[in-house]
Amino acid sequence: MKTYDWIVIGGGITGAALSYELVKQNFAVLLLEKEATPHNATYYSYGGLAYWSGTTDLTKQLCEEGITRHRLLSQELNADTELRELDLLLTIDRDDNPETVAASYAQFAIPPRLLSVDEACELEPLLNKDAIAGALSVKHGHINAEKLAEAYIQAFLRAGGTMYVAQVWELLREGQRIIGVKTKTNTYHAANTVVCAGGFSRALLKSAGISVRVYFTHAEIIATPPVDVELRTLVMPAVLKRFQLEADSTKDDSLWNSGNETLPPILDPGAVQFRDRRLYLGQMSRVLTEPFAPIDAVSSETALRNSVGMILPKLKNLPGSWHHCLVAFSGDRLPLIGAIPDFEGIHIFSGFSNPLVLIPPLAQRFARSIAGQADDIIPQLTPARIHLKGARNDD
Repeated sequence: MKTYDWIVIGGGITGAALSYELVKQNFAVLLLEKEATPHNATYYSYGGLAYWSGTTDLTKQLCEEGITRHRLLSQELNADTELRELDLLLTIDRDDNPETVAASYAQFAIPPRLLSVDEACELEPLLNKDAIAGALSVKHGHINAEKLAEAYIQAFLRAGGTMYVAQVWELLREGQRIIGVKTKTNTYHAANTVVCAGGFSRALLKSAGISVRVYFTHAEIIATPPVDVELRTLVMPAVLKRFQLEADSTKDDSLWNSGNETLPPILDPGAVQFRDRRLYLGQMSRVLTEPFAPIDAVSSETALRNSVGMILPKLKNLPGSWHHCLVAFSGDRLPLIGAIPDFEGIHIFSGFSNPLVLIPPLAQRFARSIAGQADDIIPQLTPARIHLKGARNDD
C-alpha cells in the first residue's frame, strides 16, 4: 500500500495551489476532490484580486507578493488565467456620507479615490445615479478563478502528482495522530494530511474530534449566460456588510455547535462580468452553522435581483440562475495555515478573507517551509494563534 508524503483534501483554489507547490518541492502528493466538476467557492468566485487592500506590514507584503505571483502564473502553468486589471467601483449608499466612507479606506496600501455621482456614472454607465451618494474607485486585479485552479491541477499532474475524484468521509485517527483518510471506496495513508476543504473544513475536522476556529458563510449569487449588456467595472458596495457579519458570528464559538442561523442574512449588491460576457450578480451571505442547511432559493433570487437592480437596473431581469456555496473565513481576517495544535500529521490551509491574491504566495511559502526553507510569515498564520483545544479522546 502506497503511503504519500501529503494528502490534500479539496480541489478548489486552495488545494490546487498547495498541491502544485508541494509537488514542486518533490513531495509525493495525493489530491482528493469530491466532484469531477466542482461547484464551490472557487467556481462561483468574482475573481477579484484586491492587491491594493493591505492594511498592515504583513498584508501589504502579501498583497504585493500576490499580484507579482499572478503576473507570472499564466506562463508558469502554461494556461491563460484571464488576468487583467479593471476599475473596481465601490458604491456609496444614498444614506451614507461619502467623505466619511472614503476616510474609512485611508489605511489601505492604495486608498481608493472618491468619485462624485456623475464621475461614477461616467466610469460605469449602467449605474443608477439616484441610488448612490457617490463611489470609490481603485484599480483591481481580476482572473477567472476556476481556470486558475484547473491550471494549477494540470501543472500538478504534469509534475507527477496524483489526483482522484472522491469524497473524504473520514480522517483516520490513531490517538493524537492522523494517518490518512477514508473515502467511500478506498483508504489512503500519508505522513501528513492538509485540509483545504473551504467551508466544509470545520465539519470534517470536527468529525475526527478536532476543533479549529475556521468558519463559513453560505454565499448566494445569480450566474447569467453570456449577455449583450456590457459592465465596464467590478461593482461592489463600499460598506461591505459581510465583514461585519463574519466578525459578529465568531464572537462566541460555541454558537457554531447549535445548528442554527445565529444572525440574520445580509446582502451586498454587486456584479462582475467575465471575458466571455457571463455575469455574476450577488451576494447574499448567511451564517447557518449547518453546511447542508436548506435555503429558499426562490426568495433569495428575488432579493438578489431587487437589490442589484437598485444599483444596476439593466441587470435586474437578465436570464440567470441562483447558485450557492460555502465560503470559509477565520476570526481575525487572516488565514489558518499550518499544523493543528495537539495533533500530529494534520494541517489546515483555509480561512482566507482576501483569497485569490493571497493563496498563490502563501501556498508557495507554506510548501517551501515544509521542505525546510526558513519563513518569517507562515508561523504568524498558525492555527495555534486562535486555537480551541483539540479533543483528547476518541469520542
